[in-house]
Amino acid sequence: MRKQEVRNGGEAGQGHGAGSPAEQVKALMDLLAGKGSQGSQAPQPPDRMPESPLRPHSNDLRIKRHREALLNRTGGGGAELGSPSPRLTSLLLVEGLTDLQLREHDFTQVEATRGRWCSARTIALDRLFLPLSRVSIPPRVSITIGVAGVGKSTLVRKFVHLWARGQAGKDFSLVLPLTFRDLNTHEKLSADRLVRSVFPRAGEAGLASAALTRVLLVLDGLDECKTPLDFSNTVACTDPRKEMQVDHLITNVIRGNLLPEASVWVTSRPGAAGQIPGGLVDRMTEIRGLNEEEIKECLEEMFPEDQVLSGWVLSQVQADRALYLMCTVPAFCRLAGSALGHLHRNRPGPQDAELWPPRTLCELYAWYFRTALGGEGLEKGKASPRIEQLVPGGRKVVGTLGRLAFHGLFRKKYVFYEPDLKVFGVDLALLQTALCSRFLQREETLAASAAYCFTHLSLQEFVAAAYYHSASKRAIFDLFTEGGMSWPRLGFITHFRSAVQRAMQAEDGRLDVFLRFLSGFLSPRVNALLAGSLLTQGEHQGYRAQAAELLQGCLRPDVAVCARAVNILHCLRELQHMELARSVEEAMESGGLAGLTSPPHRAALAYLLQVSDVCAQEANLPLCLSPGVLQSLLPQLLYCQSLRLDANQFQDPVMELLGSVLSGNDCRIRRISLAENQISNKGAKALARSLLVNRSLTTLDLHSNSIGPQGAKALADALKINRTLAFLSLQSNAIRDDGARALAEALAANRTLSVLHLQSNAVGPVGTQWIADALKQNRSLKELIFSSNSIGDGGAKALAEALKVNQGLKSLDLQSNSISDTGVAALMAALCTNQTLLSLNLRENSISPDGAQDLARALCTNSTLKSLDLTANLLHDQGAQAIAVAVRENRALTSLHLQWNFIQAGAAKALGQALQLNTSLTSLDLQENAIGDEGASAVAIALKANTTLTALYLQVASIGAPGAQALGEALAVNRTLEILDLRGNAIGVAGAKALANALKVNSSLRRLKVCVVDEFGHLCMFGLTSSVAPGRVTWLPGDTALGVKCHLTAAVAPVNTSVPDLSLG
Repeated sequence: MRKQEVRNGGEAGQGHGAGSPAEQVKALMDLLAGKGSQGSQAPQPPDRMPESPLRPHSNDLRIKRHREALLNRTGGGGAELGSPSPRLTSLLLVEGLTDLQLREHDFTQVEATRGRWCSARTIALDRLFLPLSRVSIPPRVSITIGVAGVGKSTLVRKFVHLWARGQAGKDFSLVLPLTFRDLNTHEKLSADRLVRSVFPRAGEAGLASAALTRVLLVLDGLDECKTPLDFSNTVACTDPRKEMQVDHLITNVIRGNLLPEASVWVTSRPGAAGQIPGGLVDRMTEIRGLNEEEIKECLEEMFPEDQVLSGWVLSQVQADRALYLMCTVPAFCRLAGSALGHLHRNRPGPQDAELWPPRTLCELYAWYFRTALGGEGLEKGKASPRIEQLVPGGRKVVGTLGRLAFHGLFRKKYVFYEPDLKVFGVDLALLQTALCSRFLQREETLAASAAYCFTHLSLQEFVAAAYYHSASKRAIFDLFTEGGMSWPRLGFITHFRSAVQRAMQAEDGRLDVFLRFLSGFLSPRVNALLAGSLLTQGEHQGYRAQAAELLQGCLRPDVAVCARAVNILHCLRELQHMELARSVEEAMESGGLAGLTSPPHRAALAYLLQVSDVCAQEANLPLCLSPGVLQSLLPQLLYCQSLRLDANQFQDPVMELLGSVLSGNDCRIRRISLAENQISNKGAKALARSLLVNRSLTTLDLHSNSIGPQGAKALADALKINRTLAFLSLQSNAIRDDGARALAEALAANRTLSVLHLQSNAVGPVGTQWIADALKQNRSLKELIFSSNSIGDGGAKALAEALKVNQGLKSLDLQSNSISDTGVAALMAALCTNQTLLSLNLRENSISPDGAQDLARALCTNSTLKSLDLTANLLHDQGAQAIAVAVRENRALTSLHLQWNFIQAGAAKALGQALQLNTSLTSLDLQENAIGDEGASAVAIALKANTTLTALYLQVASIGAPGAQALGEALAVNRTLEILDLRGNAIGVAGAKALANALKVNSSLRRLKVCVVDEFGHLCMFGLTSSVAPGRVTWLPGDTALGVKCHLTAAVAPVNTSVPDLSLG
C-alpha cells in the first residue's frame, strides 16, 4: 500500500482508448486504485518507459489549466500570500498525539506547554512527502496538526500555491486540494465524484491514460467534519463509484481501500486528529506557534505605518504573561493587536480610564467587541461613534449569532451553512454588515454554496457566552438540553451552575473557555465596559459572590488536580476573585506552603505553576510537599520546565509516580532535582525505567539520597539507551566501587552525558580504574566531580592514564581524595600531553613541595589549563616558589588558588615577581597564608605593573597597616583590579585611610572588603567611627565625592567576633 512507484508504459496505454468522459474517469480511478490491466507486471524505471504523446508532462494542457485554477483559488499571482513564513516552511516532526492534545482545549494546550514545543526535529515543507532516509519509503498518510488559528489552512494554501507554480511538491503530478467545509455540503459521495469535484478536467480525452507518478489528496480541516470518523464500524469499500456517506468515504480513503496509490495529507486540530488510528499514519507534523521575534513581526505587519503603536502593543502583550502565551497563536495575536491598537488610537475617556489596559481574557474580548462596534465609523475615517448609538446593532449581532455560536459549541460544530443559519434565525442580510464580519467570515465552497465560521474559535466561545448570559436570566429550562425541555431551571445562578457542571464533565475541555467568558461577564470591569451594549449596568453585583462560591465549591478533594479544576481558577481570575491564588502565591514566596494542603489550595498551586512568572523558569517546591499533594499535582507538574523537589522526605513509592510522569509522551520536564530525600535503590530503578523512554529530561539531581550500588546500576543501564540526559548528580549516595563500575560501562556507550557528579560516594582505587577506562573511550563527558572519595594515588594514576587519551573532559575535581606527591606526579605527566582539560581541583590533598615541583613542570608545558585549585595542601614556601616560577612562563592559567598552604613572605615575593611578567592570570587566592606586610608589599609592587589581575584574595594573611598602605599606593596606579578582599587583617584606621585615599583616583575597583576595629570594639572607616544597629545600611561620608557606594553588612562588630564585610562600590 505504501509503495509509490512509477507505472509502466503498458498501464499508461490502458486508458488511451477510453472514449466517453465516464470511461476516462473510470480509467483514472482504476489507475489510482492500482487496477491497471498490467498492474501485476513489474514497473519499469522511468528512463525505460516508452515515450507516449499522451504521457502527462508538466506542460500538459490539462495540468496547466488545473494549476491556473489553483493559482486563482489560492491567491492569483501570489501577492496576497506573500513569502512563506519560516514557521510554515519548517514543520515539527512529532511521534504522535499527547494526552494533553487529545483531551484538552486549545487554549489549555498553549497555557500548559507555555507556548513551547517539545520536538526538536523539523522537516522542510518541500520534503514533507519525501522519505526520511534512503531506505524508507514516502509516507502515504500524513497528518499536520495545530491549535485553532495557528495557520493550518494557510499552510495548505501556500503549499498548493507553490505546487501550482512548480516550486514545491515537484514529485506530484497532480494535487487535489479539498476542505471539509467543501465535503460537508455532500450527503453522499463516491471516490469518483470526489476526484471530479476538485479536478473536473479528469473527464477530458487522454488524461485518464496518464502514467501519473504520484497524486496528492489534501483534506484540510478534519476538525470541521460534520460527522466524526469511525474506523471501527465503517464497512470497507473498494468500489470507487459507490456512493456512501462522506465520513465513510474518507475513512476508506485513509485506510487505503479507495485510492490506495494516492498520498493523503490531512490537517486538523489535535483533538480531532485522534480519530485516525496511529497505525494508519505514516508521518505526523505540527505547526509551531510564533516565537518572540515573530510576535513582534506580526504586530508590525498590523501597523506598518506606525512603529510606535506596534511597539506599544508589543509592550502590553509582554507585560501580561497569559496574554503573551496566547499570542503565540497568530490568529489570537492579530485579534489582541486589533483590540489594543484601537485602544491606543482611541484613548478611553475619563469614565473608562480605569478599565484599561485589559487584565483578563474577557476584558480583552470586551474591548475587541467595542472595537468592532466602532469599526464602520473608523473605516470611513470618521470619529468612533458613541457606544449608546451602537447598542441596537451590538445586541442584534449577539442575539442572532449567539444562539448559533452556543449550539454549535455544544454540538462541536464550527462551520455553518445557510440552512443552519435559517434554523437559528440568523438574518442573512445582517451578515453583510461590517460589525458582523468582524465575528463571522464567509467562504465559498466548490459546491457553489457558502460556508460560514467564526474568525477564531475563541470568538465563537465569547459570543456563545454572551448569549448564554443573556438567555439564562429569562430561560425556564436548561439551555443545554437538545430538545429544549428539561426540569425547570429558574434564575441566572441556577443556569450558571448548570454551565459549570457541563464544563467540568466535558472530557475534552471544549467548554472551558466558554465558562471563563461567562464568569468574566460577572466582573466589575467587564460590566463597566459592556454596560449598555451587552450587559446591564451593575447587574453583576447580585451574582458575583454566589458565582465565586459556586466555582470554589467545585474544587473537590479529587485524587489529582485535573485541567478542569485549574480552569476553575482561570474562571475566578476572570471574575476578579483571586484571594485563593494570592494566598498560595504569598505562601510560596514566604516558604509557608507546607501548611496549605487542602484541595482548593492544591488547585491554586497547579494554576500558579502554569501562569506564574516565578514558576515559568523553575517550580521551586522544597520542604513543602507531601506524597499526597505531589500525587494530586502530577498532571500539572508534567508541563513544568524545571522542578525542585528537594528535602520533601520522598520515598520510593513517590518515585514510581514521578517515573510515570517522566515516561509520558507529553512530558516537558527538562530539569528535576530530588536532592536530600529518602530514595533508595527501588526509587532509583523507577526513575531509571522512565529514562528509557523519556525524551525531554536533561538534568537529574539525586544528591544526598541512598540509592546505593544497585540504584546506580539501574541508572547506568538506562544511560546506555537514553540520549537526552546531559547532567547527572549522584553525590552522597554510597554507590561504592560496584556502582562506579556500572556507571563506567554506561559512559563507554553514552554519548550525551556531559556532567557527572560522583563526590562523597566511597569510591576507591578499583572503582576509579573502571571510570578511567571508560574515559579512554568516552568523548562527551565534559565535567567529572570525583571529590571526597578515597581514590588515593592508585586512582590518580588511573585517571592520569585516561587523560593522556581522553580529549573531551574539560573539568576534573579530585578534592579530598588522599592524593600524595606520587599521584600528582602521574597527573602532571598527563597534563604535559593533554590539551583539553581546563580546570583541575586538587584541594585538600597531601601535596608537598616535591609534588609542587611536578606541578610547576606541567604548568611550563601545558597551554590549556585555566583553573588550578591547590587549597589546603602542604606546599610551604618552597612549593609555592616553584609554582611562581612556572607562572612566569605560563600563558594559559587564569585562576590560581593557594589558600591555606603555609605560604609566607618569601613565596609571596616570588609570586609578586611572577605577576609582573604574567599576562593571563586574572584571579589569585592567597588567603589564610601568613604573608605579612612584606608579602603584601611585594604583591602591591606587582599590581603597579600587572594589567590582567582582576581579583585578589588576601583574607587572614597577617597584613597590618604598612601592607594596607602599600596596597593603597598600588590601587592609585592599578586600573584593572576589581575585587580586593582584606577581611581578617589588622590594617587599622591608617590602613583604611590609605585605601580610601586610593579610591579617590581608582576607577576599576568594584568590591573592597575590609574591617577596621577601634579601641571600643566598633567598626571604623575612613577614620570615622560608625556605630549603627546590626543589619542596617549606612552610607558613609565622602561617598558622593568618591563616586563609590559604601555600605556595612554588619554594623557593630566586637573584636572577638567573626569579621563582617564592608563593601565599597
